[in-house]
Amino acid sequence: MASTARVTIGFHGGQVLAVRVSSEQRATLEKALAGGGWHEIEGEDGPVRLDLSQVVYVSSDAEEPRVGFG
Repeated sequence: MASTARVTIGFHGGQVLAVRVSSEQRATLEKALAGGGWHEIEGEDGPVRLDLSQVVYVSSDAEEPRVGFG
């Protein structure tokens, strides 16, 4: 089973999109950023199409088990 990651994507104008994707989808998104254009990722809630020319930043956190608060 592929691990999932929470990816936060920031756009021009200040909008932010948070989505959970597989580690493979995250890697594909990171590679596609250099090319620009439209890109589709498959999130847990369904497909998401992005205009990569409008993306300002991408931040991700691996979903790892945690103990306690935090």
